[in-house]
Amino acid sequence: MPKSLHRENLVWLGLSILAILLDQWTKHIASTHLTLGEPTAVIPGLLDWTLLHNHGAAFSFLSDAGGWQRYLFTGLAVVLSLVFVVWLLRLPKQAAILAAGIALVLGGAIGNLIDRVSLGYVVDFISVYHSTHYFPSFNIADSAITLGTIFLIIDMLFLDKRRQQQNTPDV
Repeated sequence: MPKSLHRENLVWLGLSILAILLDQWTKHIASTHLTLGEPTAVIPGLLDWTLLHNHGAAFSFLSDAGGWQRYLFTGLAVVLSLVFVVWLLRLPKQAAILAAGIALVLGGAIGNLIDRVSLGYVVDFISVYHSTHYFPSFNIADSAITLGTIFLIIDMLFLDKRRQQQNTPDV
């Protein structure tokens, strides 16, 4: 029998919306105040704002594939977003860390989806580095996805088993 939907979990979509709004706002600021490819030092030797256009996925994966990847990543983001909304609505109330993780991943995925659909690429602008060693540039949506994934892993490793034990009737 399928799990029932828990409408009270709709509140977690507020976290997704917050992630989307913050992501789109910061991308707008970066796009209007930075010059493509020119770093602006924030913390010299550690952090720059550098406007970049990512036509691929994480770490520019498939960025030079010729254009078909835009449709692939758009389709994947739409399908995964729908799966995450249904998953979120089926969670028990006591799964707050899991719900926050799903909401953050969902918000980040939709933030990057908006870019991909409207621009054909994802706006990245946060550049972390040390000396000549650069971490791939990213944005707030990527940060939300990363933090959400950390929450999902924490839930999987430490909280899911405890939740299942609490919901198992004593025999």
